[in-house]
Amino acid sequence: MTRLALLRHGHTEWNRAGRIQGRSDIQLDEEARQDLSTNSLPQPWDTADIWSSPLARARETAQLVSGQDPMMSAALTEMNWGDWEGLRGVDLIADTGSGYRHIEDWGWDFRPPNGESPADVKMRLRPWLDSLRADTVAVCHIGIMRVIMALAWGWDFSGIPPFKIKRNRLYIIDMDTMRPDPEPVRLIRAEVPE
Repeated sequence: MTRLALLRHGHTEWNRAGRIQGRSDIQLDEEARQDLSTNSLPQPWDTADIWSSPLARARETAQLVSGQDPMMSAALTEMNWGDWEGLRGVDLIADTGSGYRHIEDWGWDFRPPNGESPADVKMRLRPWLDSLRADTVAVCHIGIMRVIMALAWGWDFSGIPPFKIKRNRLYIIDMDTMRPDPEPVRLIRAEVPE
């Protein structure tokens, strides 16, 4: 059995400001670094293969929680948000002419101007997913996680997602059956001396 555990990168200044990051290479903020430095992967994930998106926020998250340099794959790079990168979702929603939609209304073919659709991301991910032969932790981005979890949960980017993606949790998928574990696994938090 081969399992994949997905972990979202820590916060950045853009996350906290509600800005769409996409492929912009935004670093973790200091609060995220401090928080992640007190977290680690639980067993048996501490001995799994560690992969990361090449973007700094994911790569550094992987290093902090695993204590090692991850292998990297461009397939794990965040969805390309094209012309909307750097903008705030709330502003795009307020602009009725922007074309922006809530995720429940995307479908697989929703595409930001000059960006990628979830279907594009799925095609980009497929060779990497098919290459997995051992338990793997992939530190990546919410867009990547949504596509992989949509496949596992049978969700088509229409209606409310059957999952919620939170930080500091592993979302586990059995790659042989493409079925998700119903509950995520929390990272281990070290006791911080006062």
